[in-house]
Amino acid sequence: MTTGKATVTDSEAGDSVDWGAELRGLVLMLLAVLAFHSVIAKPFYIPSESMMPNLLVGDRLVVSKYPYGWNWSSVSFHLAPRGGWRVWGATPEYGDIVIPVHPQRDEDYIKRVVALPGDRIAVRNGQIVLNGKPVPQAVEPALDLPVDENSRCDGFGLENFRVARTDGALVCRVPVYRETLPNGATYLVIDHQKQFLDDYPEIRVPAGHVFVMGDNRDHSSDSRADDPSGLQGPVPLENIGGRAEFITFSLDGTTSLNPLSWFKSLRSGRAWTTLRPALTETAPAP
Repeated sequence: MTTGKATVTDSEAGDSVDWGAELRGLVLMLLAVLAFHSVIAKPFYIPSESMMPNLLVGDRLVVSKYPYGWNWSSVSFHLAPRGGWRVWGATPEYGDIVIPVHPQRDEDYIKRVVALPGDRIAVRNGQIVLNGKPVPQAVEPALDLPVDENSRCDGFGLENFRVARTDGALVCRVPVYRETLPNGATYLVIDHQKQFLDDYPEIRVPAGHVFVMGDNRDHSSDSRADDPSGLQGPVPLENIGGRAEFITFSLDGTTSLNPLSWFKSLRSGRAWTTLRPALTETAPAP
């Protein structure tokens, strides 16, 4: 006995999907993600050793977009054309870790601000001289960094940095200095060999610019470097796309398609580490 009611098959139900609405929803979701990454914050991956010992290859960070206002370099994937405009612009502070864009290429760097607009800066024998006064550098005990697939400890030129601890673990033992800027921002740097970037003639940082350097001073293409790989002098504020805030997680380079490796490759002790510099109670005399 039939009821006279029409039945809808699975194929007919599938044919009723509004693919236009689905596509619009997907586009809106992607635009929302792009807007969040461009205005609020975005993830960032550390690909080089230039910010060791504070950042390691394989670290994943959160970069906030709003501390210095917004400009063309704030827009993710470099979709906006270059220009000198800034909205609600602000100046970084000494010691901030920022994301400058290369002056010719759409390539993000990560460096530390060591001089502000109007400052006079020079580098002599690896030591920053700011407004005529050497920035304090205090020798600290050598620091043990991991040796793994992402951190091979072979980019320093001296193989004896790779040593075995008493427990047999292989580590990268690097000499470090504690550098302290005029506002009291303090952090560790590596400077282990004499090289051409150890000396930089004094310049005055122009208005609307900052001078940036990597914490791994002998292996960083930063404001000191005039070659195509470097930042070629002070960085315009409109070329700074954000400020590094904290590490979310860090991978040792052994991640594979096996989901178990996703957890085994996590480096311990690095997640949620702040990247804002510590401040001494008493800043050095200006």
